[in-house]
Amino acid sequence: MFDHHSIEIEWGGRPLTLETGKVARQADGSVIATYGETVVHATVVAAKSPKPGQDFFPLTVNYQEKTYAAGKIPGGFFKREGRPSEKETLTSRLIDRPIRPLFAEGFKCDTQVIITVLQHDLENDPDIVAMVAASAALALSGVPFQGPIGGARVGLIDGEFVLNPNIDEMPESDLDLVVAGTKDAVLMVESEAKQLDEETMLGAVMFGHEGFQPVIDAINELAGKAAKPARAHEVPDHSDLEKKMEKLVGKDIAAAYTISDKQERYDALDAAKAKVKEEFVSEETSADEVQVIMDSFKHLQANVVRGSILKTGKRIDGRDTKTVRPIVSEVGVLPRTHGSALFTRGET
Repeated sequence: MFDHHSIEIEWGGRPLTLETGKVARQADGSVIATYGETVVHATVVAAKSPKPGQDFFPLTVNYQEKTYAAGKIPGGFFKREGRPSEKETLTSRLIDRPIRPLFAEGFKCDTQVIITVLQHDLENDPDIVAMVAASAALALSGVPFQGPIGGARVGLIDGEFVLNPNIDEMPESDLDLVVAGTKDAVLMVESEAKQLDEETMLGAVMFGHEGFQPVIDAINELAGKAAKPARAHEVPDHSDLEKKMEKLVGKDIAAAYTISDKQERYDALDAAKAKVKEEFVSEETSADEVQVIMDSFKHLQANVVRGSILKTGKRIDGRDTKTVRPIVSEVGVLPRTHGSALFTRGET
């Protein structure tokens, strides 16, 4: 009845188990990850095709902790789960950041990654387990994902790096660093630390990257047994259109990005866009074709800005790559409201 597969490894002195095939079998990818006695379930579901006219990748990552995972019932009259906590929101972002750039270029199908903590042993923080479970579910799902990724927490206790320190050990640690990445590269680093030198911080990143390699190997092994067939996905090639567009308005876009005033710059870019529409859009042009033209215009803009920065070392408003915009802060700007403030950076 069940096409059940399971992989178990020793990781950071505790067993890590990844299993699939028993729960949420209708999802594109479903993995239950157990670390110590903390259990996390991750599912991935992606639409078969993008919505018409969609010009971005709609990825939703939702991490949720249920009170039953700690053996409790929500307090209050209604006995229901409340809104997401700050921890849940931050963990969702923690998982989103390393996986988002690994989806194939041009993939715009609505994709949901839902991670639920089923059990918490109050020793192993579920955020790292959730990241591993999400990566494994994506690896099994068949969506065009250039992973898997691994993730690990690094502590520094008595001058020694510790892989995935438990919750009770963290107060003794001078460092709380989460690192995520692929087999070959680091994608995301987030940390809180006491004053540490650069060499120690870089050492912690490399220690974490090396530490999660067994996890990536385990995910690949599980995917070899249970992954769904890869979805057919071709990156659209609009290079010919972009070359024609560059010949038409490339200089106009470059000139627009030399204008320091934001509104004047927008007006110049709008004029370039109107020129493109006049040349490439007619009454017979379909909505999908118009979307391709506008996407190509955006891509051309990005290439012009990037090329200018690499060539001159200066950004749009003339700043170099290390200078922040002018910052002005005021407090007490309202006469009666308590705690009013105004923060201004550049023109925003």
